[in-house]
Amino acid sequence: MPNARSLLAAALACLVLPLAAVPAHASTPITKKLTYTCPFPLIGLQKLDVEIKASFDVPSAPGGTFTTTDLGVSVTVPDKSTRGLALVGAASIEGTASAGVTLTNGPLTLPLTLPLTVAKTAVPASGPFTTQASGTVPPVQLPNAGKTALTIGGFSTRLTPKKADGSFTGLGSFTSDCTLDAGQDPVLLSFDLGSTQTVRDYGVTGTTTLKALGATAPVTGSFTGFTPAFDRTRAEFKVFGFVPGTADLKFSPDGPQTGELTGDGFVAHAKLALTLPQVTLFGLPVADAGCRASAPIPVDLRTGGGFALATGGPVTGTYAIPVLTGCGTFTAYLSSLFQSDGNTFAVTLAAR
Repeated sequence: MPNARSLLAAALACLVLPLAAVPAHASTPITKKLTYTCPFPLIGLQKLDVEIKASFDVPSAPGGTFTTTDLGVSVTVPDKSTRGLALVGAASIEGTASAGVTLTNGPLTLPLTLPLTVAKTAVPASGPFTTQASGTVPPVQLPNAGKTALTIGGFSTRLTPKKADGSFTGLGSFTSDCTLDAGQDPVLLSFDLGSTQTVRDYGVTGTTTLKALGATAPVTGSFTGFTPAFDRTRAEFKVFGFVPGTADLKFSPDGPQTGELTGDGFVAHAKLALTLPQVTLFGLPVADAGCRASAPIPVDLRTGGGFALATGGPVTGTYAIPVLTGCGTFTAYLSSLFQSDGNTFAVTLAAR
């Protein structure tokens, strides 16, 4: 029976799965074959052949997200281990594994321990058989420019053989810590993450809604990097439901504009100056040329579903209009008409 235990231990080790994966963006499938050595009682060191498959999405610039999908690991159990399992009455085997993976991104080194589930696998009477394992890898944001790589290390497995009736064999559960054999390339994926973000230029079409006025105005212009530059536009409204009015609006960048990439989109932390070059009621001008918002207007402009940096897509944001100033005699009254929160931008960007 000691020999049976040792052979079964070897079989269990064969079911170990090394893990490989961490977040990335533009689906890049990989297949990697490696060998590991695992120590077992009585029969000593055993060599395992492992095949790892996964798909990676790699971000286009620092700040993007690295994701991993379709992660799977297969291990071929040799005949010697199969016979050892059969000797203790094992009809199936299942369990878990954890693998050491290191993600490097410029100066960042991030060691990860990744869990895997070994699927229940039928054990034949003799001959080799293949086990499968899978796991889910959380997305990881890559903050730095420079060389980025995903490297596999050792792994540990805990597997349980069971009899045909579902009961445990005399071996119970078995744990084995395995090391990657020397002389192999342990890198699953390696790429250079750009040190500078490509400045992208988009044309803009869409609308802005002015909540207090119950009015909507068309929006056109440009969007370069994280900086919006909207053309002068006009909103038509009615005061008290019957007094016709118009307001010319000009939203302009106020100081440096910032933002960050979010996968294949972005959020622009815009700060806009709002001027109202002309406001009319009954067709008569009621504001001086210097009419404007009394403070810069902050607004986070976020890309939405279907957006792609290379082509564009939807962008939305919500903003508040502060009190107005410089509008002349009717400043206070006009300020009461325009001041509100819950105003919105809903635009579409088109790369050019």
